[in-house]
Amino acid sequence: MLWFLNPALSALRIVLRDADRFDTCTKMKILLIPLIVSLLHLVVTLLVGIRYENPCHGSLVCNDNVVSVKVEVNSSAAVATVDEHFLCATLDWWPPEKCDYGTCAWGNTSLLNVDLSNHLFEVALRDLSPLRIRLGGSLQDQVVYDIGDLQVECRPFEYNASHMFNFQGGCLSMERWTALLTLFNKTSTKVAFGLNALYNRPKLASGAWGPWDPSNAHDFIQYTIAQGFQVDAWQLGNELSGSGVRTSVPALQYAEDVTKLRDIVAVLHANTAKPLVIAPDGFFDYSWWEAFLKAAGPGSVNFTTRHIYNLGPGVSQDLVEKILNPQYLDGEKRTFGSVNELLQRVAPSTGAWIGEAGGAYNSGRHLVTDAFAFSFWYLDQLGMAASLNNKVYCRQSFIGGNYGLLNKTYQPNPDYFSALLWNRLMGTQVLMAKSGDNASHLRVYAHCTRDSNAQGGVTVLLINLSNTTTYEVEVSLTARTVTQYMKETFEGLVSIFTPSSERLEYHLTAPANDLHSQNMLLNGKLLQRSLTGQAPELTPLKVGSQTPINVSPLSITIAVIQNAGLRFCKTLPAPFSN
Repeated sequence: MLWFLNPALSALRIVLRDADRFDTCTKMKILLIPLIVSLLHLVVTLLVGIRYENPCHGSLVCNDNVVSVKVEVNSSAAVATVDEHFLCATLDWWPPEKCDYGTCAWGNTSLLNVDLSNHLFEVALRDLSPLRIRLGGSLQDQVVYDIGDLQVECRPFEYNASHMFNFQGGCLSMERWTALLTLFNKTSTKVAFGLNALYNRPKLASGAWGPWDPSNAHDFIQYTIAQGFQVDAWQLGNELSGSGVRTSVPALQYAEDVTKLRDIVAVLHANTAKPLVIAPDGFFDYSWWEAFLKAAGPGSVNFTTRHIYNLGPGVSQDLVEKILNPQYLDGEKRTFGSVNELLQRVAPSTGAWIGEAGGAYNSGRHLVTDAFAFSFWYLDQLGMAASLNNKVYCRQSFIGGNYGLLNKTYQPNPDYFSALLWNRLMGTQVLMAKSGDNASHLRVYAHCTRDSNAQGGVTVLLINLSNTTTYEVEVSLTARTVTQYMKETFEGLVSIFTPSSERLEYHLTAPANDLHSQNMLLNGKLLQRSLTGQAPELTPLKVGSQTPINVSPLSITIAVIQNAGLRFCKTLPAPFSN
């Protein structure tokens, strides 16, 4: 591919597109300068190209079936902005006896029994900062908080096959709660807590649930404030929206209950920073959500939260096929779109979160949702959610089940490193990115680079779902004026002689191309923690900025265009530091 002609070809496109705007002299200037730059690019690359690493060298896979693709990133403005703590993961309530399909995948990983003194656990929280933890799950609507005048007995979980979710009981002591918040405060981890929405709730004659008793939640929140802790968000109930999972609460009743919670939070936090109120943390049902939002009224909740398990049950044999099917992945866009449309019409001041997303329900599937294959789904979900203006995305789970970022021994699964790279490279400003029609299996997302400083950098996430095709990607920043183009051309003439013309590339592959591997390679090298649990150095390849990005089959590439010069990308948060 004659990549060195890109500047001249871009200039020619401008002239042909806007021929009526320029006289002959101006057209010649627009064409001549980029042509000189193109030839200089070729000469310099031939002379010093050896100093750049070839992304097809080493253990990275390159393929003879190569398709050249142009990816356009709209550089005129951000299309969405995510929260600084966009990355979120869950801690669930499941006891060790929780089993699915004959496999018991949880062990001691719940928020009641995970080892808070484990150094690897603490280091993982710290390394993923800025991070938010959502505490909740299926059993949260059975858990009683051991504080105040309880209306029901506070006792541990016990297995009972006749009870909802096969467990009865559930008790959170204030000693354990204090220990959790102490660790999260120490690691600068924000906390979203899911409250028991069925506490002391009566059943009406119709069979529907009656009003929620907020007394235990009130005492619990009051205790939290008295201890000097700050919870970022309070949420009511788990998967009770629509038809629910095992049970549900009518939309109008739930609106009344959430209003109670909002009022409690407002009163108890009269002299402190007020936490968010988020709801309903269930599956999206358009009619139920519409009725709830209308009944609750404006400002009732700060953010709606929903769950995503779009791959089906963990026992399914076709999970990998679904993960690698772009049409299947795109199906979730419709739900994102429906949520956005509903919020804009009914509750325009309310934003959207993804409160829990594990892909495959019933604890996931070993060697799929805890393996390299799942990084295709996870990173695609992060990119999709951010591009469609979801402020927070909570992965199920941080630890526990077959879909944890960490396994039961506190060692990282591949998606821990996916999350690490996302947080280090993808900033909060989201850009519109699209690829050509000849790249049906290439997923593309773009953000301002985290800590781009004065360079206005752009980070592009490229996910290749094809098992046969290498995509040779040229990234183009669109929506630039002719004046901007001429300025950037002159800057490019200078920059090709300097290190700033380097692009940083992070190529993620599976060892021996085994998608079921629980290891991940970065630029051909195994990613693993140090003996003390520290995250590895995430060392990029340095590639000439004018060369195409090679995305090999069944791989993921994150490319950082350091000197993109986007004005609105220059004022991002401070860099991550160990």
